[in-house]
Amino acid sequence: MNTLSNPLGALPARFRRERLLIVGCGDVGQRVVRDLSTGPGAGRLQVLALTSSPARVAGLRQLGARPLLGNLDDAATVRRLSGVATRVLHLAPPPGEGAGGAAWWADPRTVALARVLRLRSLPVSLAYASTSGVYGDCQGALVPETRPLAPATPRAQRRVNAERAVRHLGRAGVRASVLRIPGIYAPDREGGTPEARLRRGTPVLVPEDDVFTNHIHADDLARACVAALWKGRPQRAYNVSDASHMKMGDYFDLAADLYGLPRPPRVPRSTAQEQLSLMLLSFMGESRRLDNRRMLQELGLRLHYPSVAQGLQGLHGANLSAGAQRG
Repeated sequence: MNTLSNPLGALPARFRRERLLIVGCGDVGQRVVRDLSTGPGAGRLQVLALTSSPARVAGLRQLGARPLLGNLDDAATVRRLSGVATRVLHLAPPPGEGAGGAAWWADPRTVALARVLRLRSLPVSLAYASTSGVYGDCQGALVPETRPLAPATPRAQRRVNAERAVRHLGRAGVRASVLRIPGIYAPDREGGTPEARLRRGTPVLVPEDDVFTNHIHADDLARACVAALWKGRPQRAYNVSDASHMKMGDYFDLAADLYGLPRPPRVPRSTAQEQLSLMLLSFMGESRRLDNRRMLQELGLRLHYPSVAQGLQGLHGANLSAGAQRG
């Protein structure tokens, strides 16, 4: 990865290499840190990680990041982020509905981050981890990034608000990328496989009522985040997804067969509300197939796990062509 010299100007020697700030350094952020700390560019990039928990400082430092204590819910604690990084990866989710007195549709965390980044020299690029839920129910249609947004839940509306804040920052001169992300999975991610749900016997919908779902392996998502920071086009949205295009019930059937567990029972939508939580019902109320061609072509990303079958088994598929990855 090439270091851009102009934005660094005449800064002191310790600041003359690229500096990446990760905001929200959970599972995916830590995968990014590991990739950058061990990849071919290791040593040419300083990685900073914002955390609100002092208990996480030692672990982040051990991964290879420089921890910064701060909380996006407390603007005074994040003023130090101004001008500290040449690139920013924003992985922090919005707060819950109405948290801190904010409007139910707003993401004050992203607004606070954007405000801080404007105080001094702007970063060259910023990638924001949004959700594919901003599209709403597409009735199984193939969805490109140009499709009008139609968020149907409060959490999706908060993501739309965050996307607007990111785009507004982009108009100030930051090359901003919005990553629209579906279900994240990985065998080594906490809750990253359907196994626990299968063991509980949670039902899925009968085929005629079922919905299409989309997935991305956590390792591929981490690589997409890095690619967007260096290769993303200005003010561009990307669907970060594999191309499995499976219905939800088929996904759980596949996982059950791989784990040697019973397939989940099937129920009609008319009775699902009696057996499932409101959260699960909301996911079962939206059906879409994400078009990932822009990600593959513009970011040049070759998925290590082009399908959930490969990802759940840990079968590396990076040698497949981009055409094969599109299915």
